[in-house]
Amino acid sequence: MKKTKMIILVLACIILLTSCVDQKQGSKSAGKGDLKIAATSMATVYIMEKLNLDLVAVPDSKIDPMPERYKDVPKVGMAMTPDIEKLKSIQPDYVFSPVSLISDLLPKYKAAGLDYGFLNLNNIEGMYKSIDDLGKLLDREKEAKALRDDYEKFIKDYRKKHEGKKAIKVLILMGLPGSYVVATENSYVGSLVELAGAENVYAGTNQQFITINTEDMLQKDPDMILRCAHALPDEVMKMFKKDFAENDIWKHFRAVKNGEVYDLSYKRFGMSAKFNYKEALDDLEVIFYEKN
Repeated sequence: MKKTKMIILVLACIILLTSCVDQKQGSKSAGKGDLKIAATSMATVYIMEKLNLDLVAVPDSKIDPMPERYKDVPKVGMAMTPDIEKLKSIQPDYVFSPVSLISDLLPKYKAAGLDYGFLNLNNIEGMYKSIDDLGKLLDREKEAKALRDDYEKFIKDYRKKHEGKKAIKVLILMGLPGSYVVATENSYVGSLVELAGAENVYAGTNQQFITINTEDMLQKDPDMILRCAHALPDEVMKMFKKDFAENDIWKHFRAVKNGEVYDLSYKRFGMSAKFNYKEALDDLEVIFYEKN
């Protein structure tokens, strides 16, 4: 069995925005244009497209559109449960996945003898750190730098517009069918809220999501409540509406009394950072600063 290579790009367990790369190169040479690369999530696919890379395997997706470049590329299943046998048959040089799925996918990739890398898509800065590392690994440094420069200019201009404005206190609820958790600043949606200049009432933990009772949320007295979905957005938003209508405690929240409860777009506020973060930040700009 071949020796497995592992690249962990900006590992999620390191919350500080620094790059952490554990790279073990075999005899294959990046930069020759002949590497066979598989991407198992749509967020990862979009990065590969921006870096002008061909792919030999992509995920199935019923929500996010597949770039035209990869329309005819073999599909290997959903991001959380890629078809390992099919991946093995394709024999990619690298399989790239989001680091949020490392605990599920790492043992499977190891057992299959696949060479793999995990991208930190838990926040925007993590995504760009991963892009920097991919640029070096896959001989796409020029493309990676162009993406980094565009990001830094956008963020600089965006922040400048909101300098000196009072930070709004925000509670972020991430819904799953039948339940919900609180999103911290370490989650993707939390990082967007932070970039938009708001204060997360549950900042200060090293976790992305935490389970908190509603009595504790009430004590935090958020100015606004943002609701988003982990998956099945239609079902989750119906759950939120039902719970807010029937659970008596919500009527005591100042944000609810003032009508400051907002449902965020699933396509722009999902679990993984994507290049539509600009549209997501524009949405938050309207909610935080322009709605009145």
